[in-house]
Amino acid sequence: MQAMTRTAEAQASDVLTSAVAGDEAAFGRIVAAHDDEMYRICVAVGRDRTVAGDAVQTAWAIAWKKLGAVRHPEGVRPWLISVAVNETRKLLKKRSRRSEVEHLAETPDLHANVDPATGVDMLDLIAALERLRPDDRALLAMRYMAGFNASELAATLGTSPAAVRQRLKRLMERLREDLR
Repeated sequence: MQAMTRTAEAQASDVLTSAVAGDEAAFGRIVAAHDDEMYRICVAVGRDRTVAGDAVQTAWAIAWKKLGAVRHPEGVRPWLISVAVNETRKLLKKRSRRSEVEHLAETPDLHANVDPATGVDMLDLIAALERLRPDDRALLAMRYMAGFNASELAATLGTSPAAVRQRLKRLMERLREDLR
């Protein structure tokens, strides 16, 4: 089992090295591995599929230019997701002048195919998440959708793991209170 892990690590390292050197096929493998997850997380952060698509597209352009900043293959995923989330937040700031009606019209239908028995709870959760700032939604998405641990989040946010855990705790308390 460990030999497979070493082989997978070597392959990931080779793909990263090739992509950094300008190999479009290697970069395509990285895109194929991470694009869907980046998009889902950006939808959760921005609450808008158009914003998410634009943010991910911009993130890939940035990644093509700056992939060399990633030193180890295991750092590719957190770095890419962070870039995409940051681009989502930038786009949201640019579009903050839009009316609330326009925003709600573009909000993805996250409650489609929801069981009516739990549908009200899901709608309440969606509404509570929409009331959070995009930065707070980004933190929750990176933690609970992407599975970042406190150390990865701290590196992304430029803070300490303890500060991340405290912020997450406060966010969860705020959501629980809002849902009461």
